[in-house]
Amino acid sequence: MHYTVMKNESIEGLCLKEDGIYVDCTLGYAGDSREILSRIKKGFLFAFDQDDDAIKYSNNVLKQIGNNYLIIKSNFLYVKEELEKRKIKKVDGILFDLGVSSPQLDTAERGFSYHADARLDMRMDKDNKLSAYEVVNNYSEKDLARIIFSYGEEKYAKSIARNIVKARESKNIETTFELVDIIKKSMPYKDTLNHHPARRTFQAIRIEVNHELDILTDSLKKGLDMLNVGGRMVVISFHSLEDNIVKKVFNEYSRENSFVKGLPNIPEEYLPNFKIINKKPIVPSDIELNENNRSRSAKLRIIERIK
Repeated sequence: MHYTVMKNESIEGLCLKEDGIYVDCTLGYAGDSREILSRIKKGFLFAFDQDDDAIKYSNNVLKQIGNNYLIIKSNFLYVKEELEKRKIKKVDGILFDLGVSSPQLDTAERGFSYHADARLDMRMDKDNKLSAYEVVNNYSEKDLARIIFSYGEEKYAKSIARNIVKARESKNIETTFELVDIIKKSMPYKDTLNHHPARRTFQAIRIEVNHELDILTDSLKKGLDMLNVGGRMVVISFHSLEDNIVKKVFNEYSRENSFVKGLPNIPEEYLPNFKIINKKPIVPSDIELNENNRSRSAKLRIIERIK
């Protein structure tokens, strides 16, 4: 089952208008898009995803609600280009719900999960030539260590990388459980007790395979530039690397001009074009955490164009 993280908070944060144009940059299994479409009877929804399974499922869900939507099979890096192809230059709201959807994790053969044995894959777009298998079996020890440390914030990155390279000398590492075993042997037993030892490394490899961080900054900026006055962007992130990028971009766009900062009456032309709605990120409620433990790391940030 797909559980949509902080759905109510996301929809509320967008401040939907019935006749607005909205973009769901991470369609997934239509948890958010379903709610958006049901509230914009006179508007239009554009939704982006790369996953054929998610697109097929979501199309069946959304067509039960209305026909005022379009699903675009593309990476959200190309949100501006794809919308401009369709004569759309401005929108009233944009949603990013980052991370992996529950069905992707729960479908063992997708190779995302360290809880199920499957061939190493982790591709959100199945047409992507780079998979977890290629990363694990072809990357140098130095590059593996860099990725696992930078994208997974894993303190045993060097040990894990060294043991991956050592293991693949005799045979290629084919499956998720083979990789999990190597990771477990690369760290002290006490550090495997509080959380799954493979969590950080799998996150790192997934980010590398799908270039998640590389494209996030550009996508956020393209989206912000497309917002109408009064339009909002809502972003849910699932680890500190993503959240730091979102925070940095939002701060950059909402920063006051240094020449007039602190003055009692600042001329309008010197005011920023955007304001941050929530200075501190919104986190899941206790009720949601009890229903869905996967939401524990989620953080939601909202920004609005004010001029």
